[in-house]
Amino acid sequence: MIFTALITLAAGSASALMFASIISGALISLLLFYLAPLPLMVAALGWSAAGAALGGVVAGAALGTLVGFPYFAAFLLTVVLPACWLGHLALLGRPAAAGVAPAAGAPPAMEWYPVGRIIAWTAGLAVLTTMAAMFTLGTDADSINGALRSGMLRVIGTRDNTPAGDVEQIVDALVRIAPGAAAIVAMMTLTLNLFLAGKITALSGRLQRSWPDLNAATLPPMTLAVLSLAIGLSFLGGLVGMIAQTATTALMMAYALNGFATLHTLTRAIKHRGFWLSSTYALVTVFGWPVLLLIALGLADAVFNLRQRYLRRAPPPPVPLP
Repeated sequence: MIFTALITLAAGSASALMFASIISGALISLLLFYLAPLPLMVAALGWSAAGAALGGVVAGAALGTLVGFPYFAAFLLTVVLPACWLGHLALLGRPAAAGVAPAAGAPPAMEWYPVGRIIAWTAGLAVLTTMAAMFTLGTDADSINGALRSGMLRVIGTRDNTPAGDVEQIVDALVRIAPGAAAIVAMMTLTLNLFLAGKITALSGRLQRSWPDLNAATLPPMTLAVLSLAIGLSFLGGLVGMIAQTATTALMMAYALNGFATLHTLTRAIKHRGFWLSSTYALVTVFGWPVLLLIALGLADAVFNLRQRYLRRAPPPPVPLP
């Protein structure tokens, strides 16, 4: 018990220090800032999600004492809450259906919380943390956009001698995409941190669940309805439109992950599969826009059930020779 408390407190302290490193303004601090949930996620998956939350709160309180209450609140909302809640969901399980019997001497078969639902939760947390950051700039769309615009004008206006008219157009475009871009970053960093935490705890033997089949991850059917609603509301102005646009972006990234899972499944029988998958990841990382094709593939799988159709038609694996 004492050892677990020390581990979770150390994890919370590491996350708090990584989060606070952004104050230094150094380039490496940006990487540490985005990886701040990782220690708490490792503690949640390997030891206890509740203990990790307590360690995060204690470390956050110490951080708030040193640098101010706003950092404490931001740390709790953007690091502790997502890390511990996703860690808690990943460890949710129940005994498998009665028809599934474990092997002799094996522990009882467990049915774990679906990965697709965890991805949907990740998208929701990305929207929550993004809009919480936006609300620090104002309480309505005009004040938020105004604060973003003035901040970007200070940054861009001091970098070069671009004509004032061009600067205004660039800033206006950046202000429009800023909430969505922030949601993409939050979605991707939370997903990456959870994946890395799972790998770390699995390699150390501390992961308290079996490793899931990520290629079988499927978003809940209701996600498509929520996405359709968010797209419709995004055409409205004001704060509702801003929230809807942020939710649309986060859910689109969730379907991009669904598209990657579909791609991994549909390419099982292709020669040089590793090369094509690696090339796809490289293109998405370098250029960005190919992710739109993955989003389309993920949406197509959600509507037409491409993976299940492929697996039903795929030939059975070859029988091993005696």
